[in-house]
Amino acid sequence: MSQHPISRFPVPAIADMPEDIRTRILAVQEKSGFVPNVFLVLAHRPDEFRAFFAYHDALMDKPGNLTKAEREMIVVATSNANQCQYCVVAHGAILRIRAKNPLIADQVAINYRKADITEKQKAMLDYAMKVAFEAYAISDADLATLKSHGFTDEDAWDISAIAAFFGMSNRLANVTSMRPNDEFYTLGRA
Repeated sequence: MSQHPISRFPVPAIADMPEDIRTRILAVQEKSGFVPNVFLVLAHRPDEFRAFFAYHDALMDKPGNLTKAEREMIVVATSNANQCQYCVVAHGAILRIRAKNPLIADQVAINYRKADITEKQKAMLDYAMKVAFEAYAISDADLATLKSHGFTDEDAWDISAIAAFFGMSNRLANVTSMRPNDEFYTLGRA
């Protein structure tokens, strides 16, 4: 286990957290076998923790045309471009598991344009990257390109919202110096 701090801000003890947050964290620990550091770091601000995870869950766990793996691809590609070590490592692990592919997260993080993904997924990530860095330039032509690959307006909204939300998440992770759990590095690789 790493001996490095997981945040440059105070991290509350699980026992000292509000009951609803403690219950959620313990449920995550039960399911995954460890507590992802993002839960511990964000628990520093309980109201923001609740809002963050409510929006995260609304984006990442909802039914829709985007698969859970494709949602994670958006996170990994844009997080790499934002130089967010925590999100690339943590969501890379989730992507490997959801895609059932031990190579995909590394490929998407390094250069999604050369990754073993479909042309449709590349178009999705091209659009997500534009949202992440040039949202002011999004035009009807961008939406038409998505539609030409089979995406709906609702899909475009989902791609946009995921890229935008994780832009905020990346910035918080970088400011807090959030450290990825060691467990993430090996998940989904074997």
